[in-house]
Amino acid sequence: MSVQAARRAAVTRETKETRIHVEINLDGTGAARLKTNIPFLDHMLDQVARHGLIDLSISCEGDRHIDDHHSVEDIGITLGQAFDQAVGDKKGIVRYGYSYVPLDEALSRVVIDLSGRPGLEYFVEFPRARIGEFDVDLFREFFQGFVNHAKATLHIDTLRGRNAHHIAETCFKAFGRALRMATTPDPRLGDILPSTKGSL
Repeated sequence: MSVQAARRAAVTRETKETRIHVEINLDGTGAARLKTNIPFLDHMLDQVARHGLIDLSISCEGDRHIDDHHSVEDIGITLGQAFDQAVGDKKGIVRYGYSYVPLDEALSRVVIDLSGRPGLEYFVEFPRARIGEFDVDLFREFFQGFVNHAKATLHIDTLRGRNAHHIAETCFKAFGRALRMATTPDPRLGDILPSTKGSL
């Protein structure tokens, strides 16, 4: 798939724990239709769509009577699968993306390489264990699920912050903007793959 083709994908994942459907358009306007049944996660995913200019539709039915772990992790997995399909053969894209995003006292940096090699370096500390009802430990599970199936290397660092909501929001906004940069077509590359190895 060249970068001129429609960069869209739809993926459904069903397990005994969750049923998730994701639709993604990398060349969208930032429109989001989110029904994960986890309100704070919806809020964070909306930041990814808006700041990444990615059209994103996600629905999830999961075993939330146990906890949110399976749903959050599997949403990350399914989004990663959809992203991998939508980005296609990666010819002609920038490949690397980064962003620094502040929100009041909080500042986070996200750097991504669409390398074909899954890897997560996550250095984010929260001042409390929950934001409302949301367990902040699950953010790592979301991003781990994403990188494993998007086949990307992702570094997330919160450089400073005191407010847990602000910290989370800077991470997700920066994630969206880094994705946007990495998937942008590079007119100087044309249909060349951005790798000296000849494959990603």
